[in-house]
Amino acid sequence: KLLVHLVYSTKHRARRLPHQPYRELHAFCGGVLKNHKCHLVEMNNVEDHVHALLDLHRTEALSDIVRELKTSSTKWLKEQSPVYNDFEWQDGFGAFSLGMSQKPRAIGYLRRQQEKHDAVSYQDEFRGFLDAYEMEYDDRSVWD
Repeated sequence: KLLVHLVYSTKHRARRLPHQPYRELHAFCGGVLKNHKCHLVEMNNVEDHVHALLDLHRTEALSDIVRELKTSSTKWLKEQSPVYNDFEWQDGFGAFSLGMSQKPRAIGYLRRQQEKHDAVSYQDEFRGFLDAYEMEYDDRSVWD
């Protein structure tokens, strides 16, 4: 069982999503994952990015799942409202593996995104993940 904390933003971190959880988007993404034998544990968003906690099925490649989530959700958003006609996700993403013992804490973290991002930017939050996972990165190229 592979538990993954997935994080990705809107293109250029444009504030295009609602600040409050977009439950319909989360349900849609849960269906996309289910179609690929994966399970959405928790999802949340703020204006410029989403967090998803998912169980990745052993036969699925993470990059394929992310591509499908982004492609399908972009199309779905555009069908919801003309506000999203030019909507895009960033090219990249962050994916961080978690142990099952970390699941309850991760769920709580995702549920508190609105509070967190009243004080912390997406970039600072993401840098924190990269540092915690001891990942080398170039700040000039990590955002898109």
